[in-house]
Amino acid sequence: MHIPENLFYTKDHEWVSIEGNIATVGITDFAQGELGDIVYVEIETLDEKIEAEEVFGTVEAVKTVSDLFMPLSGTIIEVNEELADAPEAVNDNPYVQGWMIKIELDNAEDASSLLDATAYKSLIGA
Repeated sequence: MHIPENLFYTKDHEWVSIEGNIATVGITDFAQGELGDIVYVEIETLDEKIEAEEVFGTVEAVKTVSDLFMPLSGTIIEVNEELADAPEAVNDNPYVQGWMIKIELDNAEDASSLLDATAYKSLIGA
């Protein structure tokens, strides 16, 4: 299981990469492994302002459908359109091709509430 040291994580198994006031978000390698083969990603919240921990979309796997939770408050400014035709990218490479949204953050300092890689590994027992 791959857990990059340079990313932040949530207890809901999203990863977050922050550059300036923009955050890129996806689900972790652990999450995609637990879900199994991902067949559909639905995100209809482009251009919406969403608070931290609110649902911004869903991911459908062969086994189940799971909500996607906003890691930080902000406005969704971009959705990974590639996932519409290739949702399996989340399974194949969740940290690069499998990213889901980009957020313009309300407050980048809120990132202090996220987990670092060590804390996330502890959360999942890795």
